[in-house]
Amino acid sequence: MKSDRDDPAAPSESPGEAAALTGVPAQDGHSPSDPAHRPADDAARTTEKVHSTDAARTTGKVHPVDEILPPGRMLLASFQHVASMYAGAVSVPLVVAVATKMSPGDTAVLMGGSLLMAGIATLLQTLGIGNFIGSRLPFVNGVSFAGVGVMLTIIATQGGIEAGMPVVFGAIIVSSLFGFLVSSYFSRLVRFFPPVVTGSVITLIGVSLVPVAYRWIVDESPSGTAEPRSIGLAGATILIMLLLQRFTRGFLKQVSMLIAMVCGTLLAVPMGLADFSALRGADLFGVPNPLHFGAPQFSLPAIVSMCVVMLVILTESTADMIALGKIVGREADEKTIARGLRADSLGSALSPLFNAFHASAFAQNIGLVVISKVRSRFVVALSGAILVLIGLSPAAAALVSVVPMPVLAAVSLFLFGSIAVSGIQTLLQADLHRGDNALIVVVTLGAGLAPSLSDGFYAAFPDWAQIILGSGISTGCILAVALNLVFNHFGRKGARVGEQEEPVLSH
Repeated sequence: MKSDRDDPAAPSESPGEAAALTGVPAQDGHSPSDPAHRPADDAARTTEKVHSTDAARTTGKVHPVDEILPPGRMLLASFQHVASMYAGAVSVPLVVAVATKMSPGDTAVLMGGSLLMAGIATLLQTLGIGNFIGSRLPFVNGVSFAGVGVMLTIIATQGGIEAGMPVVFGAIIVSSLFGFLVSSYFSRLVRFFPPVVTGSVITLIGVSLVPVAYRWIVDESPSGTAEPRSIGLAGATILIMLLLQRFTRGFLKQVSMLIAMVCGTLLAVPMGLADFSALRGADLFGVPNPLHFGAPQFSLPAIVSMCVVMLVILTESTADMIALGKIVGREADEKTIARGLRADSLGSALSPLFNAFHASAFAQNIGLVVISKVRSRFVVALSGAILVLIGLSPAAAALVSVVPMPVLAAVSLFLFGSIAVSGIQTLLQADLHRGDNALIVVVTLGAGLAPSLSDGFYAAFPDWAQIILGSGISTGCILAVALNLVFNHFGRKGARVGEQEEPVLSH
C-alpha cells in the first residue's frame, strides 16, 4: 500500500496520522494518537514555515492562521475538511449503535448529535471565547474513539441501552468537567504520559476493537456464522480501499474510507444486503431532541472510568496542538494548550445534552492542512458551521445508518488497525531495549486485552468492578501510568548510567 511518504507535499506518518491513510481519524475517533512525532525532514519544513511567518509578522501581514480567504476558495477548502473527517465522525456512534443493537431511529439520533456537537466543538476550538477557551488553530473536532470500550462496558453492565445510555452520558459530563478543571495544569503533567504509556494505551485501544469488526460480519447472518456473501462484500470493500490507497493521492486518498463505504453499499444492493428503510420518513431538517435517551445518571465507577478516558483524550489533544502549531507557524505554548483543552472539555460536557459523546481534536485534518497549504482557522470554522447544518438534518444522519454491516466491518478494520499502528509508531519513540519499558508494554497489553479476548472474563465480579475492568482500556491506562511512575519516576534520581530520558512528546 502506497504511503503518504511518497507525496512530498504530505506530512510523514505519525501516530495520529497513520489513520489518515484510510481517510479516518485515530481519536477518536476520535480517534486516539500522538501526532506530535515528526521526522527530521518534517521538522526542517516546519522550522522554515516558522521563520517565514515570523518574517510576515514583522512586515505587518496577517498571519496565515488568521487569514480570511475569498468566499469561493474558503467554501471549497471547508468542504474538503468536512469530507475528510465525516466518515470518522460518525464511526463512533455507529460502533456503539451496532454493538448495542440500537434501532435505526436511535442510531440516527446518535449520529445527528455527534455531527452537531462536532461542529459546535470545532467553532469553540477555532474561534474561541474570549481569551479563555479555544486554541484558535485550524482544528476540526469530532468524537473520540478513546471511550468506546468503556461505554460499551457500561451499557452491558447496566443491562442495555435504556438503563446504560443515561449512565454513559452522566459519566461523560462529570469527566468533561474534570477535564475542564485540570486543563490549566495538564501541560505540566504530560511528562507522566511518555511514549511508553501513550503508545501502550493507543495500541491497546486499536487491538481490542478489532474483534468487534469481525463480530459485525457474523451478526449479519441469521445462522450465527459468517456467510460467504457477507465475507465477500467485506473483502470487496477492503479491495476498493486498497486500490484507492495505491492509485490516488492527496485529497482522494484522504477520503478513501468515505468512497469505499459508498461503493460497498452500492455493491450490497444486488447481493440483498442493503436496507434503505431508515430513509423513509426522515426529515430533511429537524432540531435534535435533547436528552433523547433520558436524563443523565451518575455512577461512581462509570465516572472513574470516564475520567481515565478523559486523561487519554487530553494527552492526544495536547500532542495534536503541539504538532499543528509547528506546521502552521504558530507555536502552541502552555496558554494555547490550556485554552484548547478547555474547548475540548466544554464541547464534551455539552455533548450528552444532544446525545453525543466526548469531543476531541481530529489529527487527521492535520494532513489536509499540509496538503492544501491552507492554514486559516476561519476555513475550519466554516467546516464547523457546515457540520452543524448536517447535524440538523435527520435525513443526512439516516443516510449513514444504511451502510451494511459487512461494509462497516471492512472500513472499521482499517480504522481499528490504523489506531493500533499509531500506537506502535508511538512505542518506537520509547526505549524498549530497557527492560522496564518493555515490561510496562507487556503488562498493559496483557491485562487490557483480557476482556476482548475472553468474553465474560470479569463476569463474576461486582457490577462496579466490571465497569472499571471490563473495558480493558481503563485498566490498561491505569496500569501503564502506575508502572511508569514506579519504574521511571519514584526513587529515580535522573537517568541510570548509560540510559537517556525518554522524550515526553517528540517532534
